Amino acid sequence: MRRVLAAVALCFVVLAACSTTSGADAGTNLTVFGASSLKVALEAVASAYETSNPGTTLTISTDSSAALATQIEQGAPADVFLSADTANPQKLVDAGLAAGQPVAFAGNLLTIIVPADNPAGIDAPADLAKNGLRIIAAGDEVPITKYATQLVDKLAGQPGAPADFAAAYAANIASKEDNVSAVLAKVRLGEGDAGIVYVTDAAGVDGIATIDVPDSANVPASYAGVVVDASSKQAAATAFLEWLAGPDGQAVIAELGFLPSP
Repeated sequence: MRRVLAAVALCFVVLAACSTTSGADAGTNLTVFGASSLKVALEAVASAYETSNPGTTLTISTDSSAALATQIEQGAPADVFLSADTANPQKLVDAGLAAGQPVAFAGNLLTIIVPADNPAGIDAPADLAKNGLRIIAAGDEVPITKYATQLVDKLAGQPGAPADFAAAYAANIASKEDNVSAVLAKVRLGEGDAGIVYVTDAAGVDGIATIDVPDSANVPASYAGVVVDASSKQAAATAFLEWLAGPDGQAVIAELGFLPSP
């Protein structure tokens, strides 16, 4: 009888150990929805965070911030939402879909891109008003478009800008893409003469040249993130967002050209 009881007890110990080991091996996987302009940065962020937090993995999904916010509104499973603006995270907060307030974690600036061979001969921002130019833009709800609109308005007030600069720019828009990555890709392929993207998008990209934007006209972009209220891993998601906004996360994204949040 004692042997039977001992055997049963041993089985319980083995099963408990197996259960504990299985849970540890499973770890924590966080699904992060991130703005298209963060794609490269989030690859570096994931590597750094997983290294410093063994057992945690990040699954990254990128698209325009507006599209990702809509997906979360429709019930897409995400733990953290990282946007290229503050408006989309705030929209989730206002709808009761975020746990806590938006956390600012990065900044950026804008630049004008042209194909490397620059067939349209664009030498300065004022050239975006040239008749017949093909400008590749993003959809109206994409954050880069809102920043670009502000930039165009400021460029219109620069010395030497054509009187109808903003209207001429708008007339030259040949297509509106789903996100800023698509804008970059079409200009790189020569399917457009110019586009406005974030500085970090254009950095080191083959097939692309940039046209400097005057500091007095540039528009600072502010990135913010929230923990999704429907997440079952809010503690882990909050820890990641705090890390990203803290010194360790800031060091990673600074290496890729992102600025502190404005």
